[in-house]
Amino acid sequence: MAENEPSRPKGAFDHRLKRMREHGLKPEFRLEESELQKDRYINCGWGRLVFANTYQQTDKLVEVLRNERPDRRDIAFYVRDPHVLVGSAPQELFLDPSHTFRLNLSTYRPARNQRKGFTVRRLSSRSDAEAINELYISRGMVPVPPEFFWSDLDPRTITVLVAEEDETGLIVGTAMGVDHGRATNNAVHGSSLWCLAVSPQARFPGVGEALVRRLAEVFNGKGTPHLDLSVLHDNGLAIGLYEKLGFERVPFFTVKRKNTINEALFAGPALEDNLNPYATIVINEARRRGIQAEIIDAAGGFYRLSYGGRSVACRESLSEFTSAVAMSLCDDKATTRRIVKRAGVEVPGQILAGSADENAAFLEKHGSVVVKPARGEQGKGIAIDLSTPEEVMAAIEIAKTFSNDVLIEEFVTGQDLRLVVIDYKVVATALRKPAEVTGNGRATIGELIDIQSRRRAAATGGESKIVVDDEVERCLSAKGFKLEDVLPEGSRLAVRRTANLHTGGTIHDVTGETHHTLIDAAVKAARAIEIPVTGIDFMVKDPRQPEYRFIEANERPGLANHEPQPTAERFVDFLFPLSVPQPVRTTMNRTGP
Repeated sequence: MAENEPSRPKGAFDHRLKRMREHGLKPEFRLEESELQKDRYINCGWGRLVFANTYQQTDKLVEVLRNERPDRRDIAFYVRDPHVLVGSAPQELFLDPSHTFRLNLSTYRPARNQRKGFTVRRLSSRSDAEAINELYISRGMVPVPPEFFWSDLDPRTITVLVAEEDETGLIVGTAMGVDHGRATNNAVHGSSLWCLAVSPQARFPGVGEALVRRLAEVFNGKGTPHLDLSVLHDNGLAIGLYEKLGFERVPFFTVKRKNTINEALFAGPALEDNLNPYATIVINEARRRGIQAEIIDAAGGFYRLSYGGRSVACRESLSEFTSAVAMSLCDDKATTRRIVKRAGVEVPGQILAGSADENAAFLEKHGSVVVKPARGEQGKGIAIDLSTPEEVMAAIEIAKTFSNDVLIEEFVTGQDLRLVVIDYKVVATALRKPAEVTGNGRATIGELIDIQSRRRAAATGGESKIVVDDEVERCLSAKGFKLEDVLPEGSRLAVRRTANLHTGGTIHDVTGETHHTLIDAAVKAARAIEIPVTGIDFMVKDPRQPEYRFIEANERPGLANHEPQPTAERFVDFLFPLSVPQPVRTTMNRTGP
């Protein structure tokens, strides 16, 4: 709890006074009920929720916000006169551009049908706490010290919920609720919802709605009159959800302290609204360090960073420090394979598509093959696991629309692993899984694909969509399905074989459990190509095992795909090493790569 212990009832103070008398001590004063209800706040782990309507003096409220810890985010809620508060410390405070919404719990009605595929429950283990922090970090939120959940959290005052997938056990959502009465000794009534976060990898719809509903039911059961929340004014998807559940906007205001966490809320609009996530993540990191950013072409993701006399032009994670030769090698997949093979990296068998007889002979040797353009990116024109000469020839014709030269490659079974190498160090690894849908017994596979594609696009800023093409139809046909078929309830079906993000695939971080052999091989491949920033793709049996086959190298890996790993930070470190704080530079130089 916070220093003034807002959730401790009045009886605790009476007990303290009684103990003082038992030891012969005379208290100089006795706290009255009104005093116990003044100046209330509560520690929520990510920062303090300050009940501004319990503060009678503006200077006291300003002082509380000034005492915010550097790694926390305090929120002053229910500010009566925001113009007065901000005007008292305009260089330190700002009016949060959020709306407050309220759900009247006396008229709230639970959902008729319970969501399937996941379960909403209370936080119950350290692994839950770790999963919550991963969600917070992936959504740009402040993580909570794990010990807070076990040492400082009063479950009667703060309710922490998680949404767990029934089949996989993955935590795909979380929400926190605060009981205002217990937090403020009944100075403030009601409750509030904070830190609603849903994983973009969640396979089932309705996770966010289920979490909000469960919190509403928890506080409704306590007899709490209402549930409040604060949401950014331009978060249309969230506002639409809240209004659907019966929340109504109310005229309450929120004030926060100007800090690096809140910078995007008070520093003005982004340089360009239509920058993609891959350029945005780098520019935001650069701006946090005081590095000047100039947008060259927003639609293409081109920008220039300047700092300390150095100016570097970039396109997303591609910079001037990647040579044209290295780019050419990555673009030419056959040449890339030869280069890394000579460096000792394991590669699959491969030929340049030729005559029908040559292609058939290669297919007969390996049993199953991959057809892909010799040049290209984002998984376009790739066909996987082809086992008949007719399939191979048809796939070659499609691949030729993306590149004159087409490769036929040995099909290697396993999992698709992306390793991000920056300055010849692996900074993130992730499994990439093909797009899949889950049946509900009503919708056709085509309809499920459309729904899942919209969800993936919303979660990735439009970068990930499931494109219905020959590859999808071939994948379905191999499993005995058509787009018009209704998938049974609960059945999972992969609708593509390629795991590329741009075609609807999902990414799952495995940085902490990747075998050192895979790490070494990725660095070896990057050094062979002489490319300082790259995404190396391996096919592996398991990221914790040493077996692998090199698939390709990408000269412009999507750094935004690998949160919570610090890919953007390491990229800016590489571009501008002097922008790294001196203590960090000293440590890096001492420990080495």
